[in-house]
Amino acid sequence: MATVNYKIDDKAKKDPTKIYVRFKDGPLDIETPTSIIVFKKHWSSSKQKVKPLAEADEYRDKINTQLTELKAKIYSQYNLDQHRGIKINTQWLKNVILIYDNKHTSTATDVEIFLTTFGDFYCNKSKERINPKTGKKLDNRTYLDLQNSVNKVKDYESTLATGPIRLDEVTIVFHKHFTDYLRTTEKLGENTIGGIIDNIVAMLKDAKKCGYIVCQDYKSKEFISPSAKTTDIYFNESEINKIKNYQFELDGYLDNARDWLIIGLWTGLRISDFLQLKKEDYNDGFIQNNNFKTGIPVIIPIHPDVQEILDKRNGELPREISDQNFNIYIKKVAEKVGISETIDGSKMKMVEKEDKTKVSRKVFGKYQKFELVTSHICRRSFATNLYGKIDTLTIMKITGHTTEKQFLDYVKITPKEYAIRLKQLWAKIYEKQNPVN
Repeated sequence: MATVNYKIDDKAKKDPTKIYVRFKDGPLDIETPTSIIVFKKHWSSSKQKVKPLAEADEYRDKINTQLTELKAKIYSQYNLDQHRGIKINTQWLKNVILIYDNKHTSTATDVEIFLTTFGDFYCNKSKERINPKTGKKLDNRTYLDLQNSVNKVKDYESTLATGPIRLDEVTIVFHKHFTDYLRTTEKLGENTIGGIIDNIVAMLKDAKKCGYIVCQDYKSKEFISPSAKTTDIYFNESEINKIKNYQFELDGYLDNARDWLIIGLWTGLRISDFLQLKKEDYNDGFIQNNNFKTGIPVIIPIHPDVQEILDKRNGELPREISDQNFNIYIKKVAEKVGISETIDGSKMKMVEKEDKTKVSRKVFGKYQKFELVTSHICRRSFATNLYGKIDTLTIMKITGHTTEKQFLDYVKITPKEYAIRLKQLWAKIYEKQNPVN
């Protein structure tokens, strides 16, 4: 029969000292300290609780209650984990104590330490986390992305007969079944699935730091984050000129959207930044703002096309426009100017899941180029059109990318375009070496 007993180390130099818990069941005999402390002279070894002394009145009832609750927690967890086949050892006992401590110090959540339970805690904690690079709180979109990953696990759990998944059950087998579920049932793309797996790994690492028992399979090479090469598009300079020179109805909604598009294409800023630009940000031939998403002060020279827009509007910026309308209108702008070649790409479309419900998902296929235009084309075009013409570091300082790898993900030059560039370079070298008399 399982027993739980408490004791203190009478020989310990520290006073107050920690209370130890000893758990026995047949040949199993494990012991570990708790976080509960008591003065030696107040401890009753025979009754395993704080003595009813006046000088212990301030804390006696609280500690004795904690010891009773912890004992009940150990028994209930033992009965549960025995049936689940969980290995019962000293680390297991430490984990049960940690669960109890977290519940009573309000530093984490309880409920058997399931992946989704810890995930919810991790997400809430992320609201207060500080980005070490910027010194600012994490963007709300980061929190939403984390919470979406937890919600996908919850959706997956609802299909299982075994119920919620514990942190020590996140194995290679879980990884295979979960990613299969995301592909076949949720109809998610490889990069989206990869992002979810990345978030789960981050949660598992944090759970391990907190002292929870976590399956170490997430460190395996088989616990991969799926990915697929993207087919994102950009506007080359010829297409940008077509957009700039097209005669839309003066100051109509497409004219307004086109002007914002040109500003985005020649500043390299995120949509959340360039649509928030103010007249005072434009000064002496430069755009300067210290409040962009990256938190890094940015100074950008005003491109002649952007200056034309300011001159056309008597120094004023185009009318305000929402992110949503901008994305809708620039597709129409690209269609109007004739950017309609058929290319490979991914477009958001309604697809049917296994349960017959319809969801919006990116679907790869052949589309007319204007159909694939979104606000992200601005930064991609800026980076791609300048790449190879000036040094990469200069472009990165403007786009706000902190690593070359991040930056190169935005460069969308095709192998054919690289070949054309090399051909043009060779032609220039030949002309220089063989001048016409």
